[in-house]
Amino acid sequence: MRKTARYSALAAAGLLALSSLTACANDAASSTADSGSDAGGGKGEHVKIMVGGLDKVIYMPAMLTQRLGYFSEQGLDVELLSEPAGVQAETALVSGQVQGAVGFYDHTLDLQTKGKSVESVVQFSHAPGEVELVSAKRADDITSPKDFKGKKLGITGLGSSTDFLTKYLAVKNGVKVSDFSPVAVGAGPTFISALQKGAIDGGMTTDPTVATVLQKGLGKVLIDMRTPKGSMEAFGGPYPSSSLYMQTDWVNGHKETVQKLANAFVKTLGWMASHSASEIAAKMPADYSQGDKALYATAIGSTLPMFTKDGVMPAGGPETVEKVLKAFNPNIKNAKVDLGKTFTTEFVKKAAG
Repeated sequence: MRKTARYSALAAAGLLALSSLTACANDAASSTADSGSDAGGGKGEHVKIMVGGLDKVIYMPAMLTQRLGYFSEQGLDVELLSEPAGVQAETALVSGQVQGAVGFYDHTLDLQTKGKSVESVVQFSHAPGEVELVSAKRADDITSPKDFKGKKLGITGLGSSTDFLTKYLAVKNGVKVSDFSPVAVGAGPTFISALQKGAIDGGMTTDPTVATVLQKGLGKVLIDMRTPKGSMEAFGGPYPSSSLYMQTDWVNGHKETVQKLANAFVKTLGWMASHSASEIAAKMPADYSQGDKALYATAIGSTLPMFTKDGVMPAGGPETVEKVLKAFNPNIKNAKVDLGKTFTTEFVKKAAG
């Protein structure tokens, strides 16, 4: 397995001019390295991708593609890096630290309002894959988002997609954003610890954290957004979330490389659609199961419905995301977003063909 790493102090770097950022990304992409893939390895064109949590099931296609050897098959030497929240993956991308980010599609809309052109090139999902959990101790007090007022709600990070979605659920149910307290607790052990200690009354997270919380009896599911049906109930339509997104200038200048990435990811999505949760779990790094292979397979099985089979943006998905963001985000509410510039299907359609 290629080593993963954490990037720090990226916020300051994010202040660089976009032209400089693209140049940095170009320089980084031109280097080569052998990170030693479990499924073949070998040197090839080096591409860095930051993932908003490599061990999160919602971002599973990133590591799975590496484990299946599909990057190497395309002649790519992909270095996967990890940050605990999608917003940090976004920062790594726009600061030129990496050429691609695996995170939520909604960041492309938010970045456009800030003058940065970023687009989804492979859409992994048509549902958020998120779950709003409530602490077992507060389950009687919080029975719907209408009860968010005065509560401390866990999110991965401020400005993250869990932050966005939590705010939308609150506003949709008559609770002002200022009426509750979002608490950045990350995911996995840090989220679970915050729930146990009462630092949060509930929160939004993904598998395998969800499976662990339920197994330990620490919380209950309030809203399940891991399926298209759950997305429809919560948002009124498909909500494209996890994706590979990249700076548009870089995509236009490196189409051959982007096509290879799309080929690899689309092949993985097809493989996922034809294999069981247990078979998928067996391909992932052993430590991702945290010593409980059965629970990890269950977590994957619960989240599998969120994934697309072909990497294509679901019809109506961008409009749903825009509606959600406009409900609480003043930057987007008062801006005209060109949705056509936030994603492309050029590469995934060629990959499918």
